[in-house]
Parts: sequence; structure tokens; C-alpha cells
Amino acid sequence: MRIVSWNVNGIRAVCKKGEFAPFLKKLKPDVVCLQETKAEQHQSPIDLPEYEEFWNSAKKKGYSGTAIFYKGTPENVLYGIPEDIAKKYKLDDDGYGDLNEEGRVIALDTGKIWIVSVYTPNSKDDLSRLPLRHKQWDPAFLTYMKRLEEEKPVIFCGDLNVAHHPIDLAHPKQNEGEHGYTKEEREGADKMETAGFIDTFRHFHPNEPEKYTWWSHWQHARERNVGWRIDYIFASAALAKHLKRADIHPEIMGSDHCPVSLDLE
Repeated sequence: MRIVSWNVNGIRAVCKKGEFAPFLKKLKPDVVCLQETKAEQHQSPIDLPEYEEFWNSAKKKGYSGTAIFYKGTPENVLYGIPEDIAKKYKLDDDGYGDLNEEGRVIALDTGKIWIVSVYTPNSKDDLSRLPLRHKQWDPAFLTYMKRLEEEKPVIFCGDLNVAHHPIDLAHPKQNEGEHGYTKEEREGADKMETAGFIDTFRHFHPNEPEKYTWWSHWQHARERNVGWRIDYIFASAALAKHLKRADIHPEIMGSDHCPVSLDLE
């Protein structure tokens, strides 16, 4: 099985650029996890008869959203953070709105594993959403992943909006304390690993530098590879022996993010 995750930064925009079909043809994924779809399913120009499509779109038009395309018929599909967890961590309103109305999580049960597409809230340039991110979203999402893991192993993937370690961004010293590289956000990623989830790219490439998944539009950052690794595929420790390969695909254009992939046996 090949799982591919991609923050498309607008599915309609990627399709209009003619980049989505070549992406599928090149990577041949069995599962496609998308983030920032910025559309409802009926607005998408995609017609993929070989996949079943599952969308969790934000109530706000043209904003956020996740989707999973799956070659097969799932046993179950769940949308959003479970109500009891959302209530416990007060995800209903932080001044920006209800996180469960932003289409940020979708979970699909293949029968053997859970596959989750997630678009983690950005802490904002002024860090105004950092308290919610640190104290509410990150622990709520991890609680949800551990609950799913009680049933069967979990793979969760997507834009986590954090560069975990200095190796994961081009200029760590200059960006210390900036959104996406605060100690609070990095702590959230630490806790994922402490809870037993494997960062699959670093599992295969522990010390490989200059591997990024997002680039600013400023100053030709992508051409110069001045980027950040903020898109991940994490897997339950129980799946370690089944992990075969993890890659980043910067050659695939169409978004300010590039896809990441995981091959399982």
C-alpha cells in the first residue's frame, strides 16, 4: 500500500494548473490524503472512478478542509474530533471559531488500520492561536489518535504546521519563536513520538538535511530550497516492521507544499 499526503492549498487551483492528474499518474497512491482542499466535493473538478472519495469541508467557504481518496471500500469513516474530546479541550471557540467546523480531520478505517488526514491549525503570525494550538488542539488530536489506536494501528498524516527539529527548516536560528517553530508547537510533536508514533520520514532518513515540504512564495524560496518540513506521515509503533519506504516529492508542483509518501507492506 502506498499512502500519499498533500496540502494542495486549494484543490480547484491545483487542477486548474493541470498538476493533479500527473501527480496521481506519477506516484500511483492507493490512498490520497489531502489538506486545505478549500472546496466542497461538488465543487471539485476531479473525477476518479478508481477511488472512493470522502470529504470533510469547512463551513466557511474556500477555507481549510480535508479529504481522503481510497482505492477500496472502507469499513468506517469518521469526520472531525469526537464530540466528547472536543468538549473536554474546549475546541468550540477560541475567537476564530469552532475547530470542528473547519474540516480539519477525517479518519478512514481500512479494516486493518486507521488512516487519518489532518490539517493542524496555524498559530498565526502574531501567535494569537498558539494557546489553543498548544493547550487544546494538540492534546485533543493526540487523545483522539490514541483512542483510535485502541482498536487498530493508526497512520495519521498531513500538514502539522510545525518544523519539529532544527534539521527540519533552512534557518532555525532566525525562526526561533516564530509560528511553526515555537517550543510549544515542537512540544506537541515531541508528545506524538513519546506516545509511540513514528515520524516515518525520519525513520528512514534520520539525519538527511535540506528535506522540506513547504516553501514561502517570497524571494524564490522554492528554487533556492529555503523551506520547512511541516508535512508528515506518522505511524503507530506496531506498524514499524511493515514500513518500507518514506519520501518527499519536491518535484511535484501545483501548491506551496509538496506531497509526502509512505510505502507499507
